Amino acid sequence: MMRCIMIKICILTAVVFASISCGSAEKDYEPSFPLGEFIRPVSVNPVISPDPSSVFYCPMNGSEVRWEESDAFNPGAVVKEGKIYVLYRAEDNSATGIGSRVSRIALAESTDGLSMERRAAPVLFPDNDNNAKYEWPGGCEDPRIAVTEEGLFTLFYTSWDREVARLCVATSTDLINWEKHGPIFAEEYDGRFLNTWSKASSILTTLKDDKLVIKKINGKYFMYWGEYVIYGATSDDLVNWTPILDKKNELKILMEPRNGYFDSDLTECGPPAIWTEKGVILLYNGKNKVGEGDPNYVTNAYCAGQALFDAHDPTKLITRLDKPFLIPEEDFEKSGQYPAGTVFIEGLVYFQKKWFLYYGSADSRVSVVVCDPFI
Repeated sequence: MMRCIMIKICILTAVVFASISCGSAEKDYEPSFPLGEFIRPVSVNPVISPDPSSVFYCPMNGSEVRWEESDAFNPGAVVKEGKIYVLYRAEDNSATGIGSRVSRIALAESTDGLSMERRAAPVLFPDNDNNAKYEWPGGCEDPRIAVTEEGLFTLFYTSWDREVARLCVATSTDLINWEKHGPIFAEEYDGRFLNTWSKASSILTTLKDDKLVIKKINGKYFMYWGEYVIYGATSDDLVNWTPILDKKNELKILMEPRNGYFDSDLTECGPPAIWTEKGVILLYNGKNKVGEGDPNYVTNAYCAGQALFDAHDPTKLITRLDKPFLIPEEDFEKSGQYPAGTVFIEGLVYFQKKWFLYYGSADSRVSVVVCDPFI
């Protein structure tokens, strides 16, 4: 009898220990490189499409416009109070051709990451303010967003005056009311890079208490940025950024295209980078170059890749995937403004123990893929 009791105690102890271990493993979960596997949810995508019925009074041209009539794409994402919020680029129908319409940034929210409730009007747009000369007539494009531990939402976007693309920053505490701070390179080096073409910011974050938050490294905020090649920049205040230069006093290239690969034409930053003890995981967009790319993928297609940088020196590239982890496959990813095929990643959140990655589909719609690291 005593022996049976002891066996039962041992079994119970083992079960309790296993439960504690499993709970601890989830609590202490740290993403590893490469991040994945990302799966398209069944019968969900696209999660956001153009809406011709949305009407907004544009302060720049003084009339009502159907501000998301033509396209809704290139989303950033962040978690707030138990919901996922997606900020996406919406285009009106004022012209024909990529970059010819006016872009504004809209907001949608979701309790499950899949079904979206959209606001009736954009939350960030060209206005009669100090940033108008940078944002008009092209608009505000390609939002990427992250949040500090204190709850300050920091939005990086591209202002487009139809001459020079400039990375700009805005901050908010509620995701609806935004304070624009202007181009991020306006002050440093006496404004040397203010009028330099700049796009695609990927600020450094880390997973803390199951939430991606902005992280400092070596006492400063850090970001990857760049549309053709990838550069770096640092900041003390999230508003004013200092581009990292090389020994020749030029922008230091941290990663660039590779002949023969899916990223042979360009390497463009995706969502916020993730710091881990084993390295910095950067998800990025690669374009397949005509005649010099990977023949396994469509020419000019945008596919998604991953790179790993040093945890202590985020400018040091360690490795990257030779094959993309996400490629255009579905019809909605190959029809729209960009028929060559686009899965353009910009928004990544950790939500309910899963990774939700939001991307632009053919420059026309918003879609999502999901990774469950515990499967």
